[in-house]
Amino acid sequence: MFDPDVSIATARLTLRPFGLKDARRVSSIVGSGVQFLPPGAPARRSGVHRWLMHDVHELRRSGQGVHLAMADADGLIVGAISLFKTSWTAGTAEVGYGVHPLYRGRGFATEAVRGLTHWAFKTVGLRRIDLTANLDNLASLRVACKAGFTWEGVLRDAVLDGDGTHDLVIFGLLRHDSGTRTAALPRTELRTERLLLRPQGPQDVRHLTDTAADPLSQAYTGVPRDYTEEHARAYIAHAERLRMRGLGAVWTAEELGTGRYVANVDLQHLDWDNRTAEVGYMAAPWARGRGFTGEAVRALARWLFEQHGFSRLQLRAVVANTASQRVAEKAGFVREGVARASLGGADMVIYSLIPSDLA
Repeated sequence: MFDPDVSIATARLTLRPFGLKDARRVSSIVGSGVQFLPPGAPARRSGVHRWLMHDVHELRRSGQGVHLAMADADGLIVGAISLFKTSWTAGTAEVGYGVHPLYRGRGFATEAVRGLTHWAFKTVGLRRIDLTANLDNLASLRVACKAGFTWEGVLRDAVLDGDGTHDLVIFGLLRHDSGTRTAALPRTELRTERLLLRPQGPQDVRHLTDTAADPLSQAYTGVPRDYTEEHARAYIAHAERLRMRGLGAVWTAEELGTGRYVANVDLQHLDWDNRTAEVGYMAAPWARGRGFTGEAVRALARWLFEQHGFSRLQLRAVVANTASQRVAEKAGFVREGVARASLGGADMVIYSLIPSDLA
């Protein structure tokens, strides 16, 4: 059974059971219509008293879990977190959470998950905690990754909501890897003499679509044919999921001063054991031939080598794409050979860059 008086302190929060002292705050939450309270929370204010007296505690009484409030330093409830589906025989449970919309983006969910899982392992004696999140819920995926969970797989069309079916990501955290996380490149900005390299975002959809749909991009890259904004949105979401898993990262290069979209630049195939990666890029038609792409690639390479200890960066270009080869060579890459039938049957020139090439 779970302790009815549990209180878990983190840096900014206290995780504790809901009680009658929360009646005013919970009534306000219910009345506002925001949804982050545990499943079974009342839909009307008239049900708040019963919920706080009995219903919210039924999970604990059953021995299958516990619902806790996330209270900030002033005692204000800013979220809720739960353990449920507890198997005492197997030593497993699942964690779920929600944060008030006004308090999202501050790291409260990650902090609460870390605090609760640490307590569950150390005090309760569990050995594994599961976490599930919709594949298209990037915010929740970030919480799981930042809290140290391992991305274990995807259940296709596992959730049916009002807007249709969703794939479900399965995460797991074991007692011995509590507090660890998969290596991942941070969302960061870099500046060069003429460019700002920033994390890709929804504002890039139109520019990315126009660039990918351009005839040269269609001819020399692996982007889908008849590229649409839907392709761009899917690419941006997929790229962020890859970053969270430590598999890659994407930046938008824009011109300093004007903010004009210049290029999409990505790092992929990250091998953290051997510290190797591959770089790719796709320049907006107006920006080609002005040295922007090489400037962006060189800045990313230096950052990857100096800040993250990588030892090799690979670049591939279609044999017929001489402009892309010039980008590689001007950025300092060394031509190594040709990979035959590498991209849709096309031969690709292989280039590499190592730290000493930037000296």
